[in-house]
Amino acid sequence: MRRQPTVTDVASAAGVSRQTVSNVLNTPHIVRAETRERVEEAIARLHYRPHASARRLRTRLSETIGVRLDPVTDGISGSLLDRFLHALAERTAKAGFRVLLYTADDEAAEIEQFGRLIDGADVDAFVLTSTHHGDTRIDWLIEHEVPFVTFGRPWGVADMTDPEHLWVDVDGRHGLTLATEHVLAGGAHRVAFLGWPAGSGTGDDRRAGWRATMTARTDLTEAELAALDLTVDEDPTDSSVATRLVAALDPTPDAVVCASDSLALAARLALGDRVPIVGYDDTPVARALGLCSVAQQLDEVAEGVLDLLIGAHRGKAGGTDGVDDPQHRLVKPRLVVR
Repeated sequence: MRRQPTVTDVASAAGVSRQTVSNVLNTPHIVRAETRERVEEAIARLHYRPHASARRLRTRLSETIGVRLDPVTDGISGSLLDRFLHALAERTAKAGFRVLLYTADDEAAEIEQFGRLIDGADVDAFVLTSTHHGDTRIDWLIEHEVPFVTFGRPWGVADMTDPEHLWVDVDGRHGLTLATEHVLAGGAHRVAFLGWPAGSGTGDDRRAGWRATMTARTDLTEAELAALDLTVDEDPTDSSVATRLVAALDPTPDAVVCASDSLALAARLALGDRVPIVGYDDTPVARALGLCSVAQQLDEVAEGVLDLLIGAHRGKAGGTDGVDDPQHRLVKPRLVVR
């Protein structure tokens, strides 16, 4: 096996000391330009790669991003996080960073994990998922000046302009607009929405897309729309949910658009294939059942998260002086028609 070049090899090739090579790698601004160029040329010619572990010991930077592995409460929707983590891990690896997964039963336990991981220099920054109203994790990270980016908006504050932290999210309102317009274009008129109870930032955002489109494109009254706005707050795959939906969806609507593929499955169990049903997240369940579904562009989400973490902003809350770059990324989803 070919021996990897060392700092000594670079120093010899450039005609400088080992310390000078170290200075070029870690504090290049203190090295004369002519000497720095000579060392950099030797590094490139020898294909030298600094030892990551040694560099972490010197700098106390782990080049590692922490992400919570959420408990699996819904195997259907859980595949979304799996796909996001895979996309994020791929991109961090290409950028020379790593992803560290940790678990926590609740927010308080996750905040304890933050403290342990930061104190041990195990991670440099965090990516938060499943954001919600009054998210105490965000407050803790801001207070302790820990770099982070959230996959999800800071629900409950000035979402689009909040300077306190960096976020990437998928435009759920736009996704349900696409879904509703699709079934309307297919001849539907009474389109029902199946979502979660009010108070879910994500669910409310998606409901708003349905309602705005129905208001603009149909002549249904507020009372008629209210009757078509249905919620489920238990396991949507429970057979009793389907039974209740059959009663609630009477008379049968022309189509149903849903806040998730789990809810789309419940609608399918209730209505069969009598009417078009559109889900959200484009999970394997939607593909297996042949349902149309809104696909979150998770590769684009992961790209945006990483850009905010290791790009010009460096994951810093409150913005970075002199950086003229949006602090937020709102990704447009796409409708997958089957």
